[in-house]
Amino acid sequence: MGIPATPVPLLDARNLHKRYGDKPVLRGVDLSIYPGQVKAMLGPSGSGKSTTLRLVNLLERADQGTIEIDGRRLGLVGKPGAERPAPERIVAKQRQVVGMVFQQFNLFPHLNATRNVMSGLTTVRRLPHKDAEERAVAMLKRVGLGAHVHKYPSELSGGQQQRVAIARALVMEPKLMLFDEPTSALDPELVGEVLRVMEDLAREGMTMLVVTHETQFARRVADEVVLFDDGVIVEQQEPEGFFDNPQSERTKEFLRHVH
Repeated sequence: MGIPATPVPLLDARNLHKRYGDKPVLRGVDLSIYPGQVKAMLGPSGSGKSTTLRLVNLLERADQGTIEIDGRRLGLVGKPGAERPAPERIVAKQRQVVGMVFQQFNLFPHLNATRNVMSGLTTVRRLPHKDAEERAVAMLKRVGLGAHVHKYPSELSGGQQQRVAIARALVMEPKLMLFDEPTSALDPELVGEVLRVMEDLAREGMTMLVVTHETQFARRVADEVVLFDDGVIVEQQEPEGFFDNPQSERTKEFLRHVH
């Protein structure tokens, strides 16, 4: 993990602004992440963390600012200075380089675990059914669900359902994984099994941007920790400095509350 000697960001977001009606949610956010890096995003509800993820995954469009992955501009087409919003077919293709795991599992209740995981492979990648099924089963085994490949969501615990959701994102081979508070909907005793999968991914070199309230996970796994507040980034440091020697008074106040 960590930043390479000659860093070139995998994700480079600049001057992101987003409003919902009269309410500004992002007010000039700059955020970058390097290959193999894990960045944890902390902050109170409504501070702009999840909105940032939704912009990076092209689920919503920024009102202002740019997002690049591997040097390629997302969500726009045209020459510099004459850009226009990309049509949905291009957006859908660009979105494939990013995997996203939400708070809620969003599984198809009428499909078993294998079919849930392979759905993107058959509908988006157009893989043959047999190949997609083999990849899906292999990915479910990777997240510790080899014994549950034929079970339906209603037969799985919340932690198991979230691991199916992680497998579904991973099987598409994204360059960047986004996690939006992936443990917030789980009973406390099920949180650990999901965090262990995420730690394994970090050790394997997966680039990850994680919105979380799990401060111990952030301290243990992240290369950098970011605090959002009121639509801006207040502080960004390596975990040791962030938790043990925060520079911002807002960070100190936030950590007093979460601890």
